[in-house]
Amino acid sequence: MPSTLRRAVFAGSWYPSRASECEAQIKAFIEQGPPVPPAVPRPVGGLVPHAGWYYSGAIACNVIRCLALAAPPSPDAIVVFGMHLHVASANVMMPKGAWETPFGDLPVAEDLAAEILQSASFRLETPDRNAPDNTIELQLPFIKYLFPRARVLAMGVAPTDAALEIGRTTVAAARRLGLTLKVIGSTDLTHYGSGYGFTGRGTGAAAVAWVTQENDRRIVDAMLDLDPRRLMAEALENHNACCPGAAAAAVAAGRQLGASKAASIGYATSYERSPGESFVGYAGIVF
Repeated sequence: MPSTLRRAVFAGSWYPSRASECEAQIKAFIEQGPPVPPAVPRPVGGLVPHAGWYYSGAIACNVIRCLALAAPPSPDAIVVFGMHLHVASANVMMPKGAWETPFGDLPVAEDLAAEILQSASFRLETPDRNAPDNTIELQLPFIKYLFPRARVLAMGVAPTDAALEIGRTTVAAARRLGLTLKVIGSTDLTHYGSGYGFTGRGTGAAAVAWVTQENDRRIVDAMLDLDPRRLMAEALENHNACCPGAAAAAVAAGRQLGASKAASIGYATSYERSPGESFVGYAGIVF
């Protein structure tokens, strides 16, 4: 019989595989994390990075913690938009089953998935047949720990205008079903250096300064302005977000849920942890 459980692929490498180790790491992240930003006291969504927990876990964890501290504390579903897709890519969804996490299985919001599929097209995955994807999996232990009773619906969204419609469609579908939602978009920022084929600003301190103060700054500003079209255009032109469709869909969904302001809860680069010629930017946003 086909499995109904999608096995974790990155546990034990990108994040701990044991619940006790995950919990200890999450508690450490929370201790160093900021409170819910006063400008956004009741966030409905956020944007998170998806590198290994050593690099960006604290930022991602604390975005999701801000959502957990805000009403409603136990939404019916958490929607995660992610995946490294291109303009010509098909959108992706696993509409049935559950995801494995160290804290227990995280069930798919199958009713929400079925409702969305009535009006949007996706390439469908199953727990047995899927492409491993860190953008979504690395958020799932945080979600299961901080929202222990919630279900999840994960979608890969390409960076086209359809991303905005998917975000809005998701909220409309949830409302028809009477479901409460929180939404998350997963993207890292500039991937700079020869390891990523992006070296136009040289190396060393000058390159780090350009990424942090200019290239990443522009995409973060678009995120903080809750402007999904500008966000996608910026990323496609300047290579400063690796999953702009996911981020745009989350922002569009957040606006549909009533978000009107956004705030940053953290920014970092992998250079701070592992200085080198190639590095990646990370931001955490709530809205």
